[in-house]
Parts: sequence; structure tokens; C-alpha cells
Amino acid sequence: MARTATPAAPRLLRAALLLLLLVAAGRRAAGAPVVAELRCHCLQTVQGIHFKNIQSVKVTPPGPHCGQTEVIATLKNGQEACLNPAAPMVKKIISKMLNKSSTN
Repeated sequence: MARTATPAAPRLLRAALLLLLLVAAGRRAAGAPVVAELRCHCLQTVQGIHFKNIQSVKVTPPGPHCGQTEVIATLKNGQEACLNPAAPMVKKIISKMLNKSSTN
């Protein structure tokens, strides 16, 4: 009788291990920080936007996700615009936003 139960035991063991791996992977994914993108966010940039239309600016330095500095402006109407970090107008905007946040 023990011989007939032996072929089913490896299948049951494999199923239990698979279930254990799935549960462990699910728990790890639930607690781990999720990276939204693994590529550059800005595919196209603009040279500048009028300062009064900008609500906030986010500067992302180069990293493993993207080899270039990205400047993303959130406009007062809720839209986002990618700005060219090398443009003189964008450098002024970043400087103004930094001064604005340091005075608050």
C-alpha cells in the first residue's frame, strides 16, 4: 500500500511547494516598494513654460532607470510637462522654485 501512495507524494509535494512560493512572492510584492517605470519618463521636452503656470517642479537625477536628468513640471491645470534641463529658462525656473521653497 505504501508503494501506491509514493507516486502521489511527489506531486503533492510539488503542489505544496508551488503554493508556498506563490504565497511568499505575493507577500513580498505587497510589502516591497514598486518602481513605476524602468525607463525615462520624458521622451520629449519643451524649452520652458511661463513660471506663473507652474505649480511644482520635480528634478530626477540620472540613474539606472534613465541616463539623463529629467525635469518634470506640474502645471496649475494638473498637466505635467517635461522641461529641457539644459535650457536657460528651465534653469531659471528651477532656481525660482528652489528659492520659493526655501523661503516657506
